[in-house]
Amino acid sequence: MALLSSTASCKPPSMEPLVHSSSLISLLFPSQLKFPNLIKNKNHKIITCCSNSNSSLPTTATPSVGPPVMKKRKRYRKPYPGENKGITEEMRFVAMKLRNIKGKHTHKTVKSDDDDDDSCQDSENDSVSEKEEGNGDGDGDGDGDGDIWIPSMEGFVKYLVDSKLVFDTLERIVDKSDDVSYTYFRKTGLERSEGLAKDLEWFSQRNIEIPEPSTPGTSYVKYLEELAEDNAPLFLSHFYNIYFSHIAGGQVISRKVSDKLLQGRELEFYRWDGDAQELLKGVREKLNMLGEYWTRDEKNKCLKEAAKSFRYLGQIVRLIIL
Repeated sequence: MALLSSTASCKPPSMEPLVHSSSLISLLFPSQLKFPNLIKNKNHKIITCCSNSNSSLPTTATPSVGPPVMKKRKRYRKPYPGENKGITEEMRFVAMKLRNIKGKHTHKTVKSDDDDDDSCQDSENDSVSEKEEGNGDGDGDGDGDGDIWIPSMEGFVKYLVDSKLVFDTLERIVDKSDDVSYTYFRKTGLERSEGLAKDLEWFSQRNIEIPEPSTPGTSYVKYLEELAEDNAPLFLSHFYNIYFSHIAGGQVISRKVSDKLLQGRELEFYRWDGDAQELLKGVREKLNMLGEYWTRDEKNKCLKEAAKSFRYLGQIVRLIIL
């Protein structure tokens, strides 16, 4: 029994943990070390979350910003003289420029856009009279005295014949053309063909020979017909300037010829049923209206044609003194 008792007393004592599990973890892993927590998402995938305060989630790199782009300054085109009033006013400035250069009046300034229509007429009268008061070759190199300007009956009749050819062509084109632009310029009251026919009949009754149209008239008519088919704005530039020049400068020619050749008779060519300036104003307003739909390039071409028109008309006017 004693043996059994001693044996029993030799039963090893129960094994008690020397250190509590939480204490063991604390010893093995100091408090300053922290492990990521393991989290399972719904798809049973482990997601690690670092609790270190110094760590941060990755961020998208911000692209480097270059220097600011400088916008190019918009350059505004300088308006043409008279552009704010319309294409006819721009053409008037072309006429004034030609006068100042060829008429040797560069000391006079061009009128402003605010001038009325009368100033336009006065300037054109001066331009025509200065051309015709030059020497006989028409180059404008004379001293401008009125006594030098000596018209001849033969030359004046040639001038009327060529003028009638030009006005016949203008009226025929605008009356028969299918171009809508030309319909605005039918029956304006400025038509000259009928009056010229009466004047030439009057000369014929006095046994004055009526010649065939000469080169200045036929060449101009041919050019007008080509323009009318190809480019309405360019043709209308000539259309307006022909009537404009005749009304503005025709009064000067009429007065001089009437005094020197016709014993004071006034020709039908220089008579209108109504105020010629008012009739021209109506044409001017219509042309300005159409000009609002033209491009700047088309307007620039019209200005070139205006200068060309004055040169053609100058050649016809010079027939008076040839």
